[in-house]
Amino acid sequence: MDKLIGREREWLVLDEAFHSSRSELILLRGRRRVGKTFLVRSYFQDCYTFHFVGRYNKSKKEQLEAFRYELGRVCGNPNLNDFTCWKDAFRALESYLEQSKDERKVIFLDEMPWMDRYGNELIQELEDFWNAWATNRDDIVLIACGSATAWMRKKFEKNRGGLHRRITHRIYLRPFYLNEVKAYLEDHHIDWDDYQIMQCYMALGGVPYYLSLLKPYLSLPENIDNLMFRRGGELKDEFEELFPALFTKADKYVQTVRLLSGRRSGYTRQEIGKAINVSGGTLTTLLENLEDCDFVSRYAQYGNKERDMLYRLSDMYLLFFFRYVDGNNSMDEQFWLHNFNSRSVESWEGFAFEALCFLHLPQIKKSLGISGVATTASTWRYAGDERLGRKGAQIDLVIKRADGLHNLVEMKFARTEYEMTKDYAMRLNERRNTFSEVTGVTHGLIDTFVTPKGVKRGVNSTGIMNQVTAHGLFDDL
Repeated sequence: MDKLIGREREWLVLDEAFHSSRSELILLRGRRRVGKTFLVRSYFQDCYTFHFVGRYNKSKKEQLEAFRYELGRVCGNPNLNDFTCWKDAFRALESYLEQSKDERKVIFLDEMPWMDRYGNELIQELEDFWNAWATNRDDIVLIACGSATAWMRKKFEKNRGGLHRRITHRIYLRPFYLNEVKAYLEDHHIDWDDYQIMQCYMALGGVPYYLSLLKPYLSLPENIDNLMFRRGGELKDEFEELFPALFTKADKYVQTVRLLSGRRSGYTRQEIGKAINVSGGTLTTLLENLEDCDFVSRYAQYGNKERDMLYRLSDMYLLFFFRYVDGNNSMDEQFWLHNFNSRSVESWEGFAFEALCFLHLPQIKKSLGISGVATTASTWRYAGDERLGRKGAQIDLVIKRADGLHNLVEMKFARTEYEMTKDYAMRLNERRNTFSEVTGVTHGLIDTFVTPKGVKRGVNSTGIMNQVTAHGLFDDL
């Protein structure tokens, strides 16, 4: 089995639960392909008292038959009676566990949302199993795992029935940060510099499964062609499988992420609802689900009410897919190798680098030395006012700090030191002045740059008071 990269905190949670003196119910959730199963396998080394994986798109009868088969296999009785309901399944599991000689009886139920697509019976019987039987013992460790994170929150974390306050540990597994991607690539003998790793991140994100498909003997462009543009490439059809595997009615989710991929600054809730013809609680659930699955992020607009928050597509794979793979009819299996140095790719990299920076706000704060300061991150845009002679302006990231300062952050992706021109320096100055006039914030405005190699010193860059380089983005937290 591969080495486990990162996940130190999550490992410690599993270790604490396994060595405790009580029964433990662990909720493990996270984006599809993020490594939930690998985390559990790495810790327990596949040594479970019982392990079951929900079957994708199968009926309740088929789920129960698969459960009966797995239970019969581990208890050495392949002729168990058929299960007609989940109550039968959990009663049989209880009988097996009571006979088990394992000191700590580890039950790993993986892809639980796939087990429960046909009503609430599964959760109700799990409640009875846990409350009437498991909590009366001190040797049970039950790990409930699922990719449909909204389902996991609804059925477990927000449960007001028998599982209310019964969860003893919660693990949310996020995608890798840049430093973890670098460690992963090094462990798999892929020798790329930080700039190339950022380019890789902007195409694949921090999803361990996607990274596992990279070949050390291919360059980055060759790897992307191999995964995305080659006929039969492992990630060429990933999008077609991604949303149906997570959501019962996936069409509106697909419609939403496709919409968000087309606007750099994002959309408000009202704009999204109008575009996809969904409103009210249905729209709320849809957006919450996309956030829970790390596909979409929500950001405040500086000075505006919460209802005016912007939703942006934050999944790097989806950003790349919609820009270059979806609808690509070139039939060129070396598309990226032929185009990665083009001007259009440079434009996309600017967009993708902004998304990367938003995902690394904790590292940016640390690099700026404000990790311990309470902050709010938002965007700001102003349409302009002809009557007042004010031009429109936009700041993609404003970090408002509890110490009264504001970092006005500019993000630029460049291979070498970013050289500030006189015209660009003037535009930054005008933008800062407009922000001050419109918002009334007249002091403590700090022009801040995030760019891989830093800003080149010169007469035009003297106004840049703070900067974050690749070193900061790759920093550990």
